[in-house]
Amino acid sequence: MKVGFVGVGGMGQVMARRLLEAGHEVAVYNRTPEKTKALTAHGARAVASLAEAAKYGEAVFTMVTDDAAVIDVAGRAGGLLASLPKGGIHICSGTHSVAAMRRLAALHADAGQLLIAAPMLGRPEVVASGQGSVLIGGAKEAVERCRPLFAAIARRSFDAGADPAAAAAIKLTHNLVLGCAIEAMGEGFAVVRKYGVAPEVFYDVLTEGLFGCSAYKVYGKFIVEDRYLPAGHKTVVALKDANLALAAAEAVSVPLPSGNALRDRLIGAIAHGEGDHDWAVVAREQARASGLL
Repeated sequence: MKVGFVGVGGMGQVMARRLLEAGHEVAVYNRTPEKTKALTAHGARAVASLAEAAKYGEAVFTMVTDDAAVIDVAGRAGGLLASLPKGGIHICSGTHSVAAMRRLAALHADAGQLLIAAPMLGRPEVVASGQGSVLIGGAKEAVERCRPLFAAIARRSFDAGADPAAAAAIKLTHNLVLGCAIEAMGEGFAVVRKYGVAPEVFYDVLTEGLFGCSAYKVYGKFIVEDRYLPAGHKTVVALKDANLALAAAEAVSVPLPSGNALRDRLIGAIAHGEGDHDWAVVAREQARASGLL
């Protein structure tokens, strides 16, 4: 298939690369053109405008940082709403709010276009290795047309139904649960360290027992090694996601006490100058609060 791709930061790079490796023709656009060079070296076509990306193929991906960015990409002069043809498909793969997905779906519907929310599950290196997953929310016919694209970027697809907002809700909740697990590990490591236990011992107890899954193994290792750079998921972005999850829950009257604890630790880490660190740095923030640092 021919497809446009807007936003080739960390995750966008690996997604576009996987599309190219699967034989799809990809036109890439990024606000900073230099970021497209690695992809053009692998056969992508760099385009100079959103309009060119939108008109290039059968669909256009966006992988941008936040709600404001995706609404701007869609709504600005020469953006997706103005440039996608009737029946054109916007595949929105960033982590966005439920409210933004509802707004964007309505805007595309008014323009005679289709929105698929397709947020990724997995760190960039996991997606690059072909082991990532994708959540898919959108009209069935549009989703089926784009199945070869989803097969290229993810090992498994999860069908969230016809409403793009449902995929956004799942993604935000997934991130919330993972973040709370990391924050809870930070608390656990702080307790045992206060009793003189080596972090490596507690890590083995966790990961060789009931918590022997990738979430605890990967992030637990970061905590043991106090290693949070380079970041797979930056703390500032994680705070954005946590706030979106809290807002989504508040909208339907669901309290999130653990979510608030995660948010506070993320804010503390940012206050200590660690906004560009991996979000597992909340464990260091917990260590500081516990008098360990």
